[in-house]
Amino acid sequence: MSRMVVKNSTLLGDMMTAIAISAAPRSLLDLTFAELERELVASGLPPVHTRALWRALHQDLKLDPAEEPDFVPPLRRWLAENLGAGRRFFLGAPTATADIASSDGLTRKFLLRLADGQTIETVLMGYEGRHTACLSTQAGCAMGCVFCATGQMGFVRHLRPGEIVAQVRHARLALRAAVRDGLRNLVLMGMGEPLHNYDAVMTALEIITDRRGLNLGPGRITISTVGVVPGILRLATEQRPYNLAVSLHGATETERSALVPVSQRWPLAELMDACHTYFAQTGRRIFFEWTLIAGANDSPAQAERLVALLKGLDAHVNLIPLNPTGGFAGTATQSTAAKAFKQVLQAAGIPSTIRQRRGIDVAAGCGQLRAEKQLAKAK
Repeated sequence: MSRMVVKNSTLLGDMMTAIAISAAPRSLLDLTFAELERELVASGLPPVHTRALWRALHQDLKLDPAEEPDFVPPLRRWLAENLGAGRRFFLGAPTATADIASSDGLTRKFLLRLADGQTIETVLMGYEGRHTACLSTQAGCAMGCVFCATGQMGFVRHLRPGEIVAQVRHARLALRAAVRDGLRNLVLMGMGEPLHNYDAVMTALEIITDRRGLNLGPGRITISTVGVVPGILRLATEQRPYNLAVSLHGATETERSALVPVSQRWPLAELMDACHTYFAQTGRRIFFEWTLIAGANDSPAQAERLVALLKGLDAHVNLIPLNPTGGFAGTATQSTAAKAFKQVLQAAGIPSTIRQRRGIDVAAGCGQLRAEKQLAKAK
């Protein structure tokens, strides 16, 4: 009898939790076009009104769509009844607690405060005729990469789809206010591991790439992972149209594990098997990220091992001189060593790029600005 009572109590608790979650207010930015349409139709509105509300949210970037003058009365009534404090939906923008431009004018970093007080980073990087936004997908990160400021702070929580979408809105509004060239590319390389928050990230990208709204091309979006094997395989199975970047940093298990602790969960051999499966199923090039750390992973011999590791893949290697952080004693590889590393790859027919060190003066490396602000607050 006691077991039955405990079991029933557990089931009741699970049911109450599910009801509470379903009853919790949602952000309108969390909804895909199809989900928004279902909400309106369920309330008796014709589906055609979805386009007007979607355009206000994701094209005009309205913070209060209820003020949109072109909305028909039924849509206004739906917003009045469903949007706002104590209602089913809310709409809010993160607050920029820091907005710092680099001295060269090409990089701009935002520290955004979310509704629960957590802070995340979004970076705008300017190039000739275009801008790229670097988005966060989690507050903190569980992967623990030793040279990464976000990895050093640990995991706090996943971001909702709307909190990822809101970063694109913020970047677009910042560019509009500055009368600058438009946003062209997105990289999910900010705070957090995108494939650890897979479902929310894919929902956000569906919203971001919708042609009726933000309309960023899937081929201009790159998802960066430290090597979450199940996520890579799921990307392959689902034939997701985004670019994949895999952070390696070491070409042997020993070298990689010293820098990327998650390699103990998904060993290098298993990761490379997943990359080969991804390539076989999608035919897509894989970008490999290699943070160059002086004396740790920047020798020609290590470049040769990387060449062997990438055999059979359509690969491009991005060589990234280390952005120093307070929690890691390593230093960036000198340019001569970086060029020698690159030459080994080129001689083997593997294209590679030595990435510019951007935004050093605005702590543009992942998690650096948040860590600096937290340290200053603690003093």
